[in-house]
Amino acid sequence: MKFSGISLLLALSATSTSAFAPVAQQQVTVARAVDTELFANGERRKAAIRKVAKGVATIAVAMGVPAVGPALAARKTVEVVETVDKTADLVSKAVPVVGAVAAGAAAFVATSKKKQNFLEAEPYWDQSAVPVNVFKNKAPFTGKVVSTKRIVGPQATGETCHIIIDHEGDFPYWEGQSWGVIPPGTREKDGKPHSVRLYSIASSRYGDDMTGKTGSLCVRRATYWCPELKADDPAKKGICSNFLCDTKPGDEVAMTGPAGKVMLMPEEDPNTDYIMVATGTGIAPYRGFIRRLFVEDTPAAKAYKGQAWLFLGVANSDALLYDDEWQSVLKSNPDQFKLDYALSREQSNKKGGKMYIQDKVEEYSDEIFNKLDNGAHIYFCGLKGMMPGIQDMLKEVCAAKDIDFDEWLKGLKKNKQWHVEVY
Repeated sequence: MKFSGISLLLALSATSTSAFAPVAQQQVTVARAVDTELFANGERRKAAIRKVAKGVATIAVAMGVPAVGPALAARKTVEVVETVDKTADLVSKAVPVVGAVAAGAAAFVATSKKKQNFLEAEPYWDQSAVPVNVFKNKAPFTGKVVSTKRIVGPQATGETCHIIIDHEGDFPYWEGQSWGVIPPGTREKDGKPHSVRLYSIASSRYGDDMTGKTGSLCVRRATYWCPELKADDPAKKGICSNFLCDTKPGDEVAMTGPAGKVMLMPEEDPNTDYIMVATGTGIAPYRGFIRRLFVEDTPAAKAYKGQAWLFLGVANSDALLYDDEWQSVLKSNPDQFKLDYALSREQSNKKGGKMYIQDKVEEYSDEIFNKLDNGAHIYFCGLKGMMPGIQDMLKEVCAAKDIDFDEWLKGLKKNKQWHVEVY
């Protein structure tokens, strides 16, 4: 007997078909599908959901998306379920958890099958109409938080969160741009509103759900360790980062922008190589790049013939950001995607010292210089403290190659191959 994807979902739901809306409404349904208080212990809840998710993962395959394997479907289903808010209304109607997870799988698969071509310029690489500063400080946009999720392990040096914000399609942006966030409240010193903080957008223009109605931020909670107190001093914590990392679904966020053009991808030549260098949350814009080129069904992805090379520097393995996504892309695109990590507390450089981002890049200096000579674009994003080490390393490499560093850098900037966004 042959079952359609919908038949399988209905069979799984067993006690209720009302939980499953038409495809156009599936994501709304999923957002109300599982009560986050269903299990008393968070880890037990996640383990239970993962167990159920594995059982329904094959639905993705049954629904005709061969590129989405059971393991990936299960992981995506868990991500959908883990980010929902209160759902007592559906639980009270006795909709089983299995049905909810199945709905999550259906929503993910349905979204994956839809082409991401409805937010493109004509032609897709034309940057003449890139939106810039549509919303300003005095008249900001109000977004609503969809989910806030910690994305680092217990041994990471600090907390980093992935925050998805709903803008209902009214706040378009391009990969490589930033959103401004105005934290609520006023400054203690003068009673004026807090100033805008810029955050690189960590999703493509289509958002994590690929509907074009959400965007994501990658935010590290800024804290200050007081040596006298031997504890974090709450009076000196980062106002905006702590506000964002503490948000819950439904919370409002005052936003400005989108800002900047320096980090945009030059997509007119689909053979362009991209070298992306990041420290910490500087990974954000590259997540948008990589999703656009390798994950989504975009005109840019169809045309792209170059190679994207990602370098990420963090303290240790627990601090790696979006590693599961990079590994998935690497497995699917081994010839077009390269990945290298600099783990300062776990790896050593050639001199026996800590492995910082400049040390990892230096290991491949010959290949990188060759790519740049052939038109590759290189991007740097992260804390501004990364750039002195990067430039010192590049000067040494240039000296070894008998290249005038200043002229070399001037040439890259003139050709718009050099992109820097640090904070």
